[in-house]
Amino acid sequence: MSASARPARFRLLEPVMLLWVALVAALLVLVAAPLVKMLLISFEMQDTGEFTFENYLTAYGRQRYIDALRNSLMLGALSAAISTVIAVPMAWAVSRTDMPGKGFTWAMVLAAFIMPPYLGAIGWILLAGPNSGWINVTWRALTGATDPLVNVYTFTGMAFVIALHSFPLVFIFVKSALDLISSEMEDAANILGGGTWTTMRRVTLPLVWPSILGGFILIFLETIALFGTPAIIGIPARINVVTTQLWQFFEDPVRVEVAAAYAIPLLLITVAMIGVQKLLLSRKGFVSQTGKGGERRQVKLGPWRWVLFGWCLLVGLLAVIKPLTVLLQASFAKAWGRGFSLDNLTLRNYRFLLFEHDVAPQATWNTVWFSAASATMAIVLALLVAYIVVRRLMRFADVLGFIAMAPFVIPGIVMAIGFYAAYAGPPLSLYGSALLIILAFTARFLPIAYANSQAAIRAVHPEMEEAARILGSGRLHAILRITAPLLKTSLLGGWLVVFIVASRELSAAIFLVGPRTRTMSVLLYDLSEQGNFEVVSAFGGILLVITMVIVGIGMKLVGRDFMLRRE
Repeated sequence: MSASARPARFRLLEPVMLLWVALVAALLVLVAAPLVKMLLISFEMQDTGEFTFENYLTAYGRQRYIDALRNSLMLGALSAAISTVIAVPMAWAVSRTDMPGKGFTWAMVLAAFIMPPYLGAIGWILLAGPNSGWINVTWRALTGATDPLVNVYTFTGMAFVIALHSFPLVFIFVKSALDLISSEMEDAANILGGGTWTTMRRVTLPLVWPSILGGFILIFLETIALFGTPAIIGIPARINVVTTQLWQFFEDPVRVEVAAAYAIPLLLITVAMIGVQKLLLSRKGFVSQTGKGGERRQVKLGPWRWVLFGWCLLVGLLAVIKPLTVLLQASFAKAWGRGFSLDNLTLRNYRFLLFEHDVAPQATWNTVWFSAASATMAIVLALLVAYIVVRRLMRFADVLGFIAMAPFVIPGIVMAIGFYAAYAGPPLSLYGSALLIILAFTARFLPIAYANSQAAIRAVHPEMEEAARILGSGRLHAILRITAPLLKTSLLGGWLVVFIVASRELSAAIFLVGPRTRTMSVLLYDLSEQGNFEVVSAFGGILLVITMVIVGIGMKLVGRDFMLRRE
């Protein structure tokens, strides 16, 4: 009996319908339920569960809490502005000019992207701490000055450190857009008398304005939801922001209702920023950047190409080389402040972490398997959703895609509080369990997996599956024998990206881990609070080695630019 001839009640039992229902249920558990629970609990009394506005009055009833919100907005704007200033010239130089050292620049961008922001913050404390930082010690030795040259424990210092690890997002956005623009319009501007810099400023950059704006907004949103760097630098400097204030609401006694009320504005700010982006872009027209039309020629800069390379070199030094150098020195030092000397070298920090520390081996194992499980769940779920959406197997299939992408606009720390509110207490009581962390990581990074899976499935024409089905193959058999082998490289690349970002996640993990489920990022933060920077640096080195091994595997199996390539 054909599907069209089946009674309606039997159509509901078709495999595609059952799969659709299962995916809706999974997405509701991962995305919708935590947010709805967080919203509901923000209006509940802690003891009785009665409706109240008291949580909002408490959350915004003190000037300190208002100041934290203002500081977050200013920090997000300043970090995004610095990131844009850093990244746009680099992207233009790599994409459109004959600047030398493009491979080096790419390597620095990738390294800055891979290095966890909180590890870079620790590196800059060793570099620019007002008393013992290397830069200030050298400055005092050379000049005899008593005041520090630079101080990382300031608002500007914190924004600068955040920008040094956020600019790769703007770089990737802008370079991808520049790669799609032909040189015809630039040639026309040159014929009409426009010089290289005028053409770049008046013609080229306005064409990629949507990408610049998108990168700016993304970094702004990432910064206001960032926990690690504000906690490591901001708390000692007495600079309170929303995320550190939320963390204080979770100190004993835990006030999750107040934290939920305090977190709601982050969600509203995110929605507002996306609205602002659409409003700004809707007022102007832009050349289509979806095709590769026209020829692209490199702009000859003459001696200025070395100036641009100097800029890229400076960014690489500040973002990667200098912080990594001091972290490496500290990890092998008895006392990092004594500098490089043979009698200061030791392996004691690594031996302590690997064989003597009570939590470090367990945290390392937790990080690996939590990240692997989350990446696997995210890729499987995203692949099924993307297949139904792209192939349009069901009515309202786009709803699945919308829910799968929703976490992209939800700050990670807001999602963590939602998971705590929904699943930490009775009846599930999952607080501190591996399952809760894996589910939170899966939801947090589901948009990355979905975007990757959707692009991969779009690249495979359905005619091959249809031909197999005409020859008698079932849909599942056709997917397993034809579609899956064509997708495996892209899916592996997506799995690796999710694994890497999950392995360094701190903003969500800090609210959900228990004594036996600490991850490396959480333990790194705990160790940094104790001030033992030699052990912290060694543990950061272990985390970077694990990450580099995964990146190396990815480059070997998928390609050198697997982290930056998204069709």
